[in-house]
Amino acid sequence: MKYIYILGACGSIGTQTLDVIDQYPEEYKVIGLSVGSDLILSKKIIEKYKPEIVCFRKEEHIFSISYAPKVVYGDEGLLEIARYQRYENEWLVNALVGVAGLMPTVEAIRNGKNIALANKETLVVAGDIIKEYVRKYKVTLLPIDSEHSAILQCLRRESDREIEKLYITASGGSFRNFTREELNGVTVEDALRHPNWSMGPKITIDSATMMNKGFEVIEAHYLFDIPYENIEAIYHPESMVHSCVEFKDGSIKAQLGVSDMRIPISYALAYPQHRALAVKHVSFKACTLHFDDLSMERYPCLSYAFLAAKKGGLYLAVLNASNEAAVHLFLQGRIPFLKIEQIIYEEICSEVYERSYTPSLEERISVGKSVFAKIIKEYGEIL
Repeated sequence: MKYIYILGACGSIGTQTLDVIDQYPEEYKVIGLSVGSDLILSKKIIEKYKPEIVCFRKEEHIFSISYAPKVVYGDEGLLEIARYQRYENEWLVNALVGVAGLMPTVEAIRNGKNIALANKETLVVAGDIIKEYVRKYKVTLLPIDSEHSAILQCLRRESDREIEKLYITASGGSFRNFTREELNGVTVEDALRHPNWSMGPKITIDSATMMNKGFEVIEAHYLFDIPYENIEAIYHPESMVHSCVEFKDGSIKAQLGVSDMRIPISYALAYPQHRALAVKHVSFKACTLHFDDLSMERYPCLSYAFLAAKKGGLYLAVLNASNEAAVHLFLQGRIPFLKIEQIIYEEICSEVYERSYTPSLEERISVGKSVFAKIIKEYGEIL
C-alpha cells in the first residue's frame, strides 16, 4: 500500500491522479489533500476519499463535512500536510502551480516522503538544493511531466555514461501556426485553447510562450544530471513522442503515447511498472510524426531559460518570478500576450541580481517574492 498526499487535488493533475488511484484502490490510500477555490468539487473529493488531513486555500473556504479530519489552510497548511507522518511508504504528489509548491516539496522530503513531482518551479528555482535533500534524506523523487517521464522510461537499465543527448518534444502551444505579427492582439481565451493537452491556465500560457519548455530543460538538467548543451527542445506538433534519448552509438530511444497525463502519473506512482489504465492506446500504424527545430527567434522565452541557467546564482529564481508575474498579469487582462516575454527579458538581462554562486533557499525565495511584487506593482495591480 502506498499512502498518498495530493497538493492541488482539484486541479488538472490532481483530479487525474485521483482517477488513477480509483483504478487501483487496493494499492493506494489518500491520506492528505489540499483543495482550491472550487468548493463544490472540493467537498465532493473530500467526502469521497475521507483524508486524515485537509488543507483549504483560505480560512473562509472551510466548510462542514460528514467526518472530522485535521483541517488546515493557506501556505502554512500546505507545510503541515508535508510534515504529516503516519505511515511507511508515503508519497506526496505535488500538483501545485507556481513557486508555492517549492517549500512543501522541501518539507515533505525532510519528513521522509517520496515525491511525485508535477510542480516545475520546485526544480527551476532550487533543483540543486532539492537533489541534495533527496540524497540526504534517502527519498525518491520521480517526475510526473510527460516529457521527463518519457526520458525516465527511455533510461531504464541504461548507463548514464552512454547518454549523448536528450530531446524534449514541444507541441508548439496554442499559437504554433501564428507568425510573430499575428500574435499581436491574441486574447486570453485564444491562448487557453491548447491543441493537444488539457492543462491548467498557467501552464497552458507557458506552453504558448514556450517558457514551459525552457523550464523542462532546466528540470531535465537536474533530474538526469545532463549538461544544458546536451539537452535540446524540438518541435513535434502531434505530441505523440513525449521525449527521446540519443546514445553515444547514435541510437535513439523514444517514448510514444497518447496525450493523457494519467500515463505519466501512473508510471510515477507505480514505478517502474506500466500498469493497465483506462486510457486510449496509440494507433501506431496510423501515426504520422513530424519533427523540426524549435526557433528561439519565434519563441524567445526558451532562450531566456538557457540564459538564466548560464548566468546562475539568483537568475533562475528571477526567471521564474518574472514569468509568474507576467503570466498572472496576462491572465488578468492587464497586459498583451507579447508583453510577457518583454517583462521576462528585462529582468533576465538586468545585472542587479547576484550570479555565478550558490544562493540559499531563503535568498531565492526572497528575491523571487521581490521580483514578483515589483512587476505587479509596475502594472498597477494591488497584491
